[in-house]
Amino acid sequence: MQQLEQEQHVRDIDRLLKLRTTTDTLRVASEHFAPRLVMATAFGVEGCVLIDIIGKNHLPVDIFTLDTGLFFKETYTLWSKLEERYGLRVRAVQPEFSVSEQANRYGEALWERDPDRCCELRKVQPLRAALEGAEAWVTGLRREQTTERANASLVDLDEKFGLVKINPLVEWTTRDVWEYVREHDVPFNPLHERGYPSLGCMPCTSRVRDGENPRAGRWRGSTKTECGIHNRASRPVLLPVLQPTGL
Repeated sequence: MQQLEQEQHVRDIDRLLKLRTTTDTLRVASEHFAPRLVMATAFGVEGCVLIDIIGKNHLPVDIFTLDTGLFFKETYTLWSKLEERYGLRVRAVQPEFSVSEQANRYGEALWERDPDRCCELRKVQPLRAALEGAEAWVTGLRREQTTERANASLVDLDEKFGLVKINPLVEWTTRDVWEYVREHDVPFNPLHERGYPSLGCMPCTSRVRDGENPRAGRWRGSTKTECGIHNRASRPVLLPVLQPTGL
């Protein structure tokens, strides 16, 4: 879509802002953007919450994961469990090269020598391909997670990928997320209870110590904080909040 058309779409879903529950947000997003509405998940607890809402409400969201081939085994187990629990499919989007093929081309353990390049090959490029043809994508991004995400909006125009970005959990706290998980018996990765509040690829994720930022275990020992998917190439759309429509 052209930028003006994107902005019009955001105006059309302005009723999402502050007046709706997370379920309403996803429902209205589905009304406006399906079948070209997608959701990317790495099976963190936020993604599990969104899958629970989407699955229970039978919302037409195309859910996929960027299967880097480097997930923890517990993540692959959770993937299957969620599909079985909610009767839906989480589509695997894979990079051009397998882990071994990447090693042959770029050398072993590229994530140690050049993690930005590794993320570009195994996450950002596959995501760009997965988003082709989509008008909007849903993420589990929350403001509380990092300082880089602190200014995220419920609805952004994602200039990096050229589509509308919807962050239904943007205002949720960690406590909100876990209260929902317990109340609704949502499956989640057991590694979260073993010192891994934020999960990514196995070689680049370590346990977080008491008092550390929840994402301190990602790319430990480097200045890297994001894989490149959620870098701030988005801008919020500041629009007047409309009155509830009774939906």
